[in-house]
Amino acid sequence: MFSQMQYFIAVVDQHNFTRAAEQCHISQSAISQQIKELETTIGVQLLDRHGRSFDVTPAGQYFYQHAQAIVQQTNQLVEETQKLAQEQKERYVLRLGYLANFGTQEFLQAVAQFSKQYPDVRVQITSGMHEKLFELLRTDQIDLDFADQRRALSDEYQNEFLTETEFTVVVPQGRYLDKQKLTTAELADLPCILVVGTAQEAQEEQYYRDVLGVQSSFLTATTFDEAQMMVAAGQGYLIANGRTQGQVNQQINQVLPLYNGEMPLHQSYYAYWKQDNSGYYIESFAQILKEQFKS
Repeated sequence: MFSQMQYFIAVVDQHNFTRAAEQCHISQSAISQQIKELETTIGVQLLDRHGRSFDVTPAGQYFYQHAQAIVQQTNQLVEETQKLAQEQKERYVLRLGYLANFGTQEFLQAVAQFSKQYPDVRVQITSGMHEKLFELLRTDQIDLDFADQRRALSDEYQNEFLTETEFTVVVPQGRYLDKQKLTTAELADLPCILVVGTAQEAQEEQYYRDVLGVQSSFLTATTFDEAQMMVAAGQGYLIANGRTQGQVNQQINQVLPLYNGEMPLHQSYYAYWKQDNSGYYIESFAQILKEQFKS
């Protein structure tokens, strides 16, 4: 019936049996016979014939509309199956981008489970900050990007939500003993310490300024531990989240919820991949990664 559906769509599109037959590379008599057999199979008249012309019946219009979707989905299924078979022959490489400052537990578990489930697939991992990973994804240098959300979600990508965490601020122990929370305005006179490389510094500053509402000047550290030492020495404060605050030595530094005005600050994390690069292994890894955040 699938071929007959294709023939019927062509006849309706062309509104002419001869042109439809040419498009489908069969004879006019053959395509006419196939349409009659289709009508017999489903027990419904799809075309109201008038000599050499015809009108599409209401039932035919309904069948036409839904048949198009079925044919498109089937063609896509065939293409993906063929692509998967070819990838298996060539040993597929799954290229993953990983947010460097997130913490490794869930991502590590996902990689281990995926590699066990698909031993013939080679996994290639690139870590980095948000903008670096987004550029790699945009330019097709990685297949899937696990990162925080810093821009509006785009229909160009599959955006699979994974988790959300609250932002906190790390300050010297004893400096804000009377506080249950801190706002970015209250911290304006104290430098904000960024854990970032030189290449990403300007982009991180813009994000902290424009999205989080940080009003402070900035200092940089190369590691989280270095940033903690700078906080302990009274040089500034460090923004952490529910993932990284566990690395804070709270005998030396204090951790408080961070607000922008009356609003608590939080961050969402997603797995991103391009709509036109979606495939079995990419979607399988995304699902495995998502499961790690449910446990």
